Amino acid sequence: MSVIIDEFRKEVYEVVSSIPRERVLSYGQIAWLIGYPRHARLVGRILREVAETEALPCHRVVSSSGRMAPCWFEQRGLLEREGITFRPNGSVDMKKWQWRLEK
Repeated sequence: MSVIIDEFRKEVYEVVSSIPRERVLSYGQIAWLIGYPRHARLVGRILREVAETEALPCHRVVSSSGRMAPCWFEQRGLLEREGITFRPNGSVDMKKWQWRLEK
């Protein structure tokens, strides 16, 4: 099982590292891109465990509705520094900032 999780983690890291500045993806989109469309929560768990030394732009990953990670207060500031704007409810405007790509 560990080998499967390690491969899943590697693929998540590859997708996250490729998200360009001023764009966001959702956990579900990442899961879909790596071939596990029903594993958005696992993507979230993997990203929660990323060490700062990994230098991954995890702040560019939000929920499908544009909500940010709970208890990660720095995420909004990191996104704002890249030019991302927010809707009045505090979530990212996915129609404007979502990275559009195809598998």
